[in-house]
Amino acid sequence: VVGEQKTKPTQHSVAELREIGIQPDIIVARSEEPLSRSLRDKIALFCDIEPEGVISAADADDIYRVPLVLREEGLDDLVVRMLNLEAADEPDLTEWRGLIDRIDSCSGPVTIALVGKYVQLHEAYLSVWEALKHSAFHHGRKLEILWVDSEEITPETVVERLAGADGVIVPGGFGMRGIEGKIEAVQYCRENRVPYLGVCLGMQCAVIELARNVCGMEGANSWEFNEDTEYPVIDLLPEQKGISDMGGTMRLGAEPVCLVNGTKAHAAYGADVVFERHRHRFEVNNELRPRLERAGLVVCGTSPNGRLVEAIELADHPFFVASQFHPEFKSRPTRPAPLFRDFVGAAAHLRSEREAGRGEERPAGAVARPAPADAAAAGAA
Repeated sequence: VVGEQKTKPTQHSVAELREIGIQPDIIVARSEEPLSRSLRDKIALFCDIEPEGVISAADADDIYRVPLVLREEGLDDLVVRMLNLEAADEPDLTEWRGLIDRIDSCSGPVTIALVGKYVQLHEAYLSVWEALKHSAFHHGRKLEILWVDSEEITPETVVERLAGADGVIVPGGFGMRGIEGKIEAVQYCRENRVPYLGVCLGMQCAVIELARNVCGMEGANSWEFNEDTEYPVIDLLPEQKGISDMGGTMRLGAEPVCLVNGTKAHAAYGADVVFERHRHRFEVNNELRPRLERAGLVVCGTSPNGRLVEAIELADHPFFVASQFHPEFKSRPTRPAPLFRDFVGAAAHLRSEREAGRGEERPAGAVARPAPADAAAAGAA
């Protein structure tokens, strides 16, 4: 219903349902403004339902208010009664109302750069987007996202693209396109002490960047992108080798992750073992892992047998953490994913430092670098 409220579209829709044998008991009517009593009665009369079965779902400031709007309309009580369910007399919405209060009291913004290759389609990263929002609410901040196309990041443009960010996230993905831009984003965060969170491919990019620029493994790469690289720091999972038909063969679902005490990842979860969801077929190459660790890579999470690297971080960085698993899948508005929560917290802290004059508007030392010949060639490819 837009502008003047009309009931004809609703009547027509119900008539169509009746033609296929469906008689609704409840109609939830979306509208810009709450439905008037006369319109509710008219819908009930012509659609043959009880007046209390007409629920007004007027526009809300944000989606998180909708449950409270529907509660005020009595939808929950109506469903419980119609289905003869047993329920408490009064639902406990304390936690949810607390969320709304935090949203209302959010102070300044926190700006996160999301670096990916599908950024023109924001819904491609919906789970990550929501997890960032949940974490911003937790810290009393309003989330601002810089949608950064990784194909537009080069050594010359990385500062321009990322200088306005309080933190950078590289989410999951597949394929070679845009990968060098993601690796540039990782290097920018590592060198300039900007909070970084890598997820799945974002962790693999972090390992590649460290191998190339700290370990001296020139041309280090993932076997996914270059099967002939001298340093395949990211390799196929052992069980994936020899598979020609890749359909439905990834490592999927919830798996245990053992966290190392004293690390940022362990502090975030407050537990030794957590279960997180996965979707990948590549892993850190264990043959090159000792060399990476000697260069400062902290393996802060592994599979129970210690073979598969599940999470990494840098000890001498404000927040540089990456996981092979997808913490965003378990994030909830009132329980943000721990790694996302602490990442956004670190970004908010950097923002506060800058605003207080104790930090730089642009991280110190953030300068564009000339593109190496091999990187330029890879980008052209």
